This record gives sequence, structure tokens and C-alpha cells, in this order.
Amino acid sequence: MSHPPIATAIPSSSLHQIFRAADARALATGSPVTRLHVGEPYFASPPEVAEAIAEAQRAGRTSYTDVEGLPELRRALSAKLERENRIDAPISRIFVTPGSCQGLQALLLSLAEPGTEILLPELHWPIHVQQSLLAGLRPVFYSLDDRYFPDLESIAEKSGPNTRILLVNSPANPTGAVLDADRIEGLLTLARDRGWHVISDEAYEHFVYEGDHLSLAASERQLPVEKRIVHSVFTFSKSLAMTGYRLGYVVPATEEAAAGLRVVQEAGIIAPPTPVQYGGIAALQMPDVAQANRKLVQQNRDTVLPALRDAGLIRELPSGGWYAMVDVSSTGLGAEAFSAQLLAERSVAVVPGSGFGLRPQLDDRGALVAMDTDSHADNLVRIAFCVDPEILKSGVDALLAFVDERKAR
Repeated sequence: MSHPPIATAIPSSSLHQIFRAADARALATGSPVTRLHVGEPYFASPPEVAEAIAEAQRAGRTSYTDVEGLPELRRALSAKLERENRIDAPISRIFVTPGSCQGLQALLLSLAEPGTEILLPELHWPIHVQQSLLAGLRPVFYSLDDRYFPDLESIAEKSGPNTRILLVNSPANPTGAVLDADRIEGLLTLARDRGWHVISDEAYEHFVYEGDHLSLAASERQLPVEKRIVHSVFTFSKSLAMTGYRLGYVVPATEEAAAGLRVVQEAGIIAPPTPVQYGGIAALQMPDVAQANRKLVQQNRDTVLPALRDAGLIRELPSGGWYAMVDVSSTGLGAEAFSAQLLAERSVAVVPGSGFGLRPQLDDRGALVAMDTDSHADNLVRIAFCVDPEILKSGVDALLAFVDERKAR
């Protein structure tokens, strides 16, 4: 029996589905939709970024760069990594990528072995699942505790002889959990004992509201480079509001890993886009912008989200990131039905949690035969609180009213 190509068997992300549904709703009604479903900040990228890109184009700096990116940008990134993340990385282990999403995909392709497993959190960014499947990896999902922290016992139990990669996302999308030093050490100790690679997705590094952001690779700076296991992924999209510019970077743990990633990037992109890299150089000269943007999102969190906590829909305010997972079980509706009815009746778009609890079923050949969802995720919806404050308050107020109405029935 033949199977369809793996890419055609993987369903579209729920993020894209609700995006299209919100657009359709706005078109059908002729009225705006309150969009709490997408991680698009309401603040803009610095104008200096656009000017640097335009100047590069005017000056004709539009030819190919090295596959790893412009040396001057990588030198600036090396200084930033040392200063802000305590990661000691020479430019030979820094790869500029067309967004961190492409960097993650390339990294997975460079580390994947046929038939091996990757450990993902049970509530995860759905793109991580898509990327894992496209790389030929078998996703295995580890449990999170009641505060959405990784459960070490679960990770140990779910892993097996074919496990090769552990993926960690802190601050986490969609849960907002932020790992502390003890939890990081526990994860890395287990990974070293089992011989795993660790991928640290740090897209929301500057958006930590309680405690500090700790890069996993900083824990390895005392180790010889050849013994390190943490591969780090970063982006300009969140901290600098450069979502559409598509600019990120990857820091492989070792020179050997960098050699593998170099082959994938040569085959996949030839080189990252040149003018936007000059925008990245300009952005790195404005470190205060990221902190100012963090304060804007934290103000949203601190002023609007307490109403969700007081209503018993979230346990506590997210410690980091741009999102909150809202428990809608009290309404008697599953996440899909809740999201659909909220959009239809209140014109508020949120993302059903089922999209963050994907459970792909693979056959012995690694072909995708079904895509199930975790039952716990069906009680949750995700809202983005990086949006305009008035839009956020309007959307949360409408959500609360909808919940009250459903509970009163």
C-alpha cells in the first residue's frame, strides 16, 4: 500500500486555520475581528532597521554572502550572545537564517537520523511537530506539571533507545513557562547521561516578567566545545518586532554540528538574504528597544490578564512569552467549539488548544497515518497578549462575557 508524501499528510497548523477563519469572518460581516490569535506585536520595528536595509540596497550590497551570513553581523551576534546570554560562540558557530523557523528546520535536518525520536513537550508550538515529521523524526511527547514545567520523570520514562533529541522552549509558546537554573540543570544532566542533543528555542528570550531568562547553552561554557550538546535558536522577530523581515540565527553546540548545518543551509538557502542582514546589524546597536518592548507586553499582562485569573480561567499570570493558555472547561465546550462560537458570536479570534496538543501516529515505515490530539489540550485556548492594549481588553472582556453566558445556560 502506497502512502502520500509526508508533507501532504501533515495537516495545516491550527494557527493558520484560525487566521483564515478570522479573515473570512471579517469579510463576511464587514466588521473588524478582535484578533487575539496571532503573535503579532502592536509595536513597530525601529525605523533605523528599514533605513539600514534601504541603504544596503541603494549601495548595491545585494550579492550573495557566506552561507553562514555576513561576518560583520555574526561578529555582532557573537558579542550579543556573550553579553546577554553568556554563550561563548565564535562566528564559525553562528548561522544567520531567514527567520528562526527556517533555522529550526535546518537544525533538525542536520541532526536527524533515520527512524530516531525527538522529545517534545505535550503542549507545544505546532510548527515543531511539523518540522520534526518533515525531518523524518518520530515525535514523542513528555508531560508538563501543573505549572507547565517539563516533568523530568516523564522525560526519562518516555525516552528510549532511539531517542536522539530533546527540544526545550523557554519562555514557552504557548504556555509562558520560564525555566529556572535547577530545572535547566536537571534537563541537561539527563540529556548528557542519555547521549541526546538538546535544542533550545529561545524566541521569547527578552520577554521574561518574573526572574531572568537563562540560556541553556550558558550552562555549558565551562565544558570543552566538543563535549557540548545544546544547540540554540534565536530570532529578531519578537524582541525587535521584525516578524516580516524573517531574520534569525542558530548557534550549533559544536564545530561538527556546525559542519552538518552548513551542508543543510547550502542545499536549502544558498545564503540568507543580504540587505535584511544589514538591518540586523542596525537592530543590534539598539539593545534598549528590546527592553522597552518587554515593558509594553508586561504592562498588557499586568493590567488585563488578572481578570482571567480572578475568573478562574488561568491559574497564574504567564511568567514569560506572549501567550496565555485559558481553561474553558467550565463552559462545557471543547476548545474547537469554544473558539468557533466565540468567533461567530463575539467576533473574537483565539486558537483552540487542540492545535498545541498534536499526537501524530506513524506506522513502522515512519509514514503518518493519523493526527490525533491530546484530550487535556481540548480544554484550553490560547490568547496572545502582545496586541494593542485596547484590543486586548476588548477581547478579554468579550471572552469573559461569553464564558459567563455559557455557564448560565
